[in-house]
Amino acid sequence: MGHQTADTLEPLNIAVLTVSDTRNFDNDTSGLLLIDKLTTAGHQLADRALVIDDVYQIRAQTSAWIARADVQVILITGGTGFTARDSTPEAMLPLFDKTVEGFGELFRQISYAQIGTSTIQSRALAGLANGTLIFCLPGSNNACRTAWDEIIGAQLDARQGPCNFVPHLQHTKRTPCSSRN
Repeated sequence: MGHQTADTLEPLNIAVLTVSDTRNFDNDTSGLLLIDKLTTAGHQLADRALVIDDVYQIRAQTSAWIARADVQVILITGGTGFTARDSTPEAMLPLFDKTVEGFGELFRQISYAQIGTSTIQSRALAGLANGTLIFCLPGSNNACRTAWDEIIGAQLDARQGPCNFVPHLQHTKRTPCSSRN
């Protein structure tokens, strides 16, 4: 039996983490953009934080949210590039129970039309940890907008068919989509 899509949006609790050595809450435009996108879509902001680009600070904040029952999704912006200070993938990969390889692949495919071959330097990734879905996005506004508008928004909407991530998250009562026959 296949996954049943919903007739209405199931609001999710989403936390936003900005990883940056230079931004603060006043000039964190990418974090604010993601908050605007998720609330406009009908979801709830569960929490917001900003940490410097340090593996252990990223991992500590994210681990705290993964352990919380009221956080179903985490959006991380920043730290996914190739500079010496970019460490979001290294912080997150050990925490993932499952990696969503298709997210990074699709993000880079979509980004290619916008930024050409520079997209190969994006280490955008996603994964599931303790029933919490985590998306790691580049820190630019354009990258966050592209990720939300082209991929994340639809996958966090229980009405999206044939499959979306809502049934895989903690505290949802939806049935995951079955394998294709």
